[in-house]
Amino acid sequence: MIGKLSGTLLEKSPPQVLIDCGGVGYEVDVPMSTFYGLPHLGEKVALLTHFVVREDAQLLYGFATATEREAFRQLIKVSGVGPRMALSLLSGMSVTELAQAVTAQEPGRLVKVPGIGKKTAERLLLELKGKLGADLGALAGGGLLLGDAHGDIQQALIALGYNEKEAAAALKALPAEVAVSEGIKLALRALAR
Repeated sequence: MIGKLSGTLLEKSPPQVLIDCGGVGYEVDVPMSTFYGLPHLGEKVALLTHFVVREDAQLLYGFATATEREAFRQLIKVSGVGPRMALSLLSGMSVTELAQAVTAQEPGRLVKVPGIGKKTAERLLLELKGKLGADLGALAGGGLLLGDAHGDIQQALIALGYNEKEAAAALKALPAEVAVSEGIKLALRALAR
């Protein structure tokens, strides 16, 4: 319902901010990654939002990027993970790190975040596999996944039986603006050597 807020930043009290939008102040909870990037008080700010309506509350969650918001939306779909835990995860690790942990199925990376136990981490990895892995990492544009084409190429190499490290090594040798089909051919040649 409320997808974006633009206005003046009135208050910052982690993890909540207050944004004045045309005389109406909206309290918005944000992950720390977004919080640290906010401007000074009194300056203009724009956040993408996710609106949650519960029986006892109406809550707004704000994000600096579309990838952060999409990761949040995927996280809260997981059984036993609410908005607070999702914010905690996004505060404890970047979207790229989270996507890489899901792709590599590494629960140890998630357990480092306060409030995430081993069973929760394993459930997150299981339920997010294929939903939050390389695709979201490619959108974030960080780490090993350089772009949409590179993300698709990496997924293809993994589907062909190569592990994460082999796929990453092959991706490093590819030009930045390579088409998916050509990139797969070049990567397979590099791996065959």
